[in-house]
Amino acid sequence: MARRGDMSRKGMRQDGTRAAIAAAAARIMAEDGVDDFALAKRKAARQLGIEERFALPGNEEIETQLRAYRSLYQADEHPVRIAGLRRAALDAMRAFERFHPYLTGPVLKGIAGPYAEIELQLFPENPKEVELFLLDRNIAYATHEARRYSGDRAREIAVLSIDWRGTPLRLAVFDHRDERLALKTSLAGRVAERAGIAEVGAIAAAGNDAAQA
Repeated sequence: MARRGDMSRKGMRQDGTRAAIAAAAARIMAEDGVDDFALAKRKAARQLGIEERFALPGNEEIETQLRAYRSLYQADEHPVRIAGLRRAALDAMRAFERFHPYLTGPVLKGIAGPYAEIELQLFPENPKEVELFLLDRNIAYATHEARRYSGDRAREIAVLSIDWRGTPLRLAVFDHRDERLALKTSLAGRVAERAGIAEVGAIAAAGNDAAQA
């Protein structure tokens, strides 16, 4: 039977390993422009010579480290980048206003890297309306299917990728009835944070002031 002290030391080692991977993953995301948490974790574990069978840190742990890294090493350029991305997001949201857009993802959270996509959730009356909107304006797009969750219920949605005035934009097209639901990208994940046009406008205005200060 393992002694309590042995178990405590093992737990401390695991916590230290998780913290090391989280810090390395945050550095990879900040320096290499990686926005995929899972990819950053795997790369960090390999760099540190840690087998992936060990418990990897959660996205929240990496987010904390990423914010700390950016505030220390990218204190000048990062706020300017985020302010620009949020302005672009607001511009796109106004263009797609009829589809009840919400901003979500790294741009909303303020952790987006230089190659990040702006992520919008749309809730049209008819999902095909979004594609018709793009076709009518000769906006080229690529599409793929994705799975989102509300509680334990899965739903398949279309995700459209376009270039919005030089910035990559990803449009997740939901059924209009989903607008009132708390949506997640995975069954065990957290509910995705999102903000509507008015809130993004206020955030963008505050960010512009901060970037110009």
